[in-house]
Amino acid sequence: MVHRLFHILPIIALGLTTGSAMAAEPVNCTVILDGHSGTTLVREGICDQRFAPFSTFKLPLAVIGYEAGILIDGETPRWEWHAGLTAPERDHKPVDPTMWERDSVLWYSREITRLLGSEAFGRYVAELGYGNGDVSGVPGKDNGLTHGWLGASLTISPDEQVAFIRRLLQGGLPFNTNAQAWAAAILPAFEAGDWSVSGKTGSGWVSDGQGLYYRDQPLGWFVGWAQRGEDVVVFARLRVDGKRTADNLGPVVREGFLAELPALLP
Repeated sequence: MVHRLFHILPIIALGLTTGSAMAAEPVNCTVILDGHSGTTLVREGICDQRFAPFSTFKLPLAVIGYEAGILIDGETPRWEWHAGLTAPERDHKPVDPTMWERDSVLWYSREITRLLGSEAFGRYVAELGYGNGDVSGVPGKDNGLTHGWLGASLTISPDEQVAFIRRLLQGGLPFNTNAQAWAAAILPAFEAGDWSVSGKTGSGWVSDGQGLYYRDQPLGWFVGWAQRGEDVVVFARLRVDGKRTADNLGPVVREGFLAELPALLP
C-alpha cells in the first residue's frame, strides 16, 4: 500500500437507477477499496444499483454543515429538542454533532437543512457529486429539506458510496479541508479484530419515490472506512431483504460486517 496517509488524517488527530424502483429480489453488496490506491479488494453482490441513503447521508450532510459554518466542532452547536420538532421520545434531548451521528438523530439533520434552505442545500449536494444529487424530495410536495434522502429523490449505489468516502478521506471534496476532517472525526467508531473502524448505518425501505415505502423490502447500509497501521480501506455494505423485519436493518448489517471484516481482509 502507499506509505503516505490521507491528507485529512493528521487534522483529525489534531482536533436500480433510482430508489423508487422496486427490488424484485433481495439485494446484497459488499465493496471494499484500498483507500490509498483505489484498488478493489472485495466486491461481492450487486453494487451498482442505487437506493436511498437514509442515515448514511449524515456523513455528507456533516461536511455541508461544517462548510456552511452551521456546525463548528464536535460539541457545537448543541441544540435543544422542543415540541415543534417531530422525533421519537428517545431523541427528546439536547444534541450536538457527535451525538447526532452516534444516535442518528433525524431532527438535528432537519435543523441543518432548514438553516441551509433549499437553494443552498441543493447546490452543496450537487457540488459534492453524491449519488444522483437530487434532493428535491417527493414530486409536488416540496419536502426535499425534510425527506429528500429518506426514500424520496436522492439515491446512491454502494460503488458511489465508497468513491465518495475515499474522496473525503483524501481531502478531495470541493470544500474546506477542515470541514471534511471534522465530518470524518465525528463518525461513530468501532473495532473489528485489529481494524479500527469508523462508519455510519442507514435503515429504511425500498420506496416508489412518491412517498410510499414497501415495508416488505427493508434495507440496511453500513458505510465508512477502517484502518490497521498504515493500511486504510473504505467500504460499503448494503442489504435489501424480501420480507418484513422487526428491527432496523442498518445495525444488523453493521454487526455482520464488523464480525466478518477480519476474515475478509486477513
